[in-house]
Amino acid sequence: MNLNRVELIGFLGSEPESTYTPNGKAVANLSLATKTSWMNGDERQERTEWHRIQAWAKLAEYAAGFKKGAHLRIEGELRTREYQTEAGVKVRTYVIVASSIMNLRAGQR
Repeated sequence: MNLNRVELIGFLGSEPESTYTPNGKAVANLSLATKTSWMNGDERQERTEWHRIQAWAKLAEYAAGFKKGAHLRIEGELRTREYQTEAGVKVRTYVIVASSIMNLRAGQR
């Protein structure tokens, strides 16, 4: 059995960036922040992780309506992309392709 599933709950760090493919399919890119905190002795530590989220078609049209600061739950799968820069450096990027987006603040988008 195989499973590639990601579930994130966090806040949008900026307005979604929406575009359309040449054949008219909607694409929305979102930047989601999640936080982890822990105690180091008596001191509270915190780290913020930023996640690139991509939504397609009807889900992208829905996602485009969210505003910076929206509290969201996102489910999807992790995708990698590798490319080589002009300087010859290999780069690997990660994106979560969303299959579900839920607004956790009822009445707000």
